[in-house]
Amino acid sequence: MPTEPLRCAGALIVDDDGRIFVQRRSPERRLFPNVWDIVGGHLEPGEEIEDALRREVTEETGWTVSHVLAEFAEFRWTGDDGLDRVETDFLVRVDGDLTRPRLEVGMHTEFRWLTERDLAVLDENRDVDDGQLRRIVEDGFATLRSIGL
Repeated sequence: MPTEPLRCAGALIVDDDGRIFVQRRSPERRLFPNVWDIVGGHLEPGEEIEDALRREVTEETGWTVSHVLAEFAEFRWTGDDGLDRVETDFLVRVDGDLTRPRLEVGMHTEFRWLTERDLAVLDENRDVDDGQLRRIVEDGFATLRSIGL
């Protein structure tokens, strides 16, 4: 087992209405099956964090990152696989048809654009991550307000 934590990049994709994109992980996923999640994933060997961010957005949605608005969170977590991770999350804008993401087959099953009033949807399967995803998205909305968007 690795002694260093795995590095992860997360993207809170923001649309022109200030909504944040989430996608549901497929029921077959090993970590966090069938729960809402943000776009993101592990860095590949030798990859820089922003390069991983851009790659993950394109792989998971088909969109291209046009602007990194802010880096707003970094935290450590351990998956139910026992591996430690350090995740850095960013608010981003993307280019592409925001009504038609190209979800990765077998990885994600649906998507939603959330407003702050919609955060309760993230409480589904809350026991899986003890509400961490909701806190990330709440922090994303707070960061959006703080930078005037």
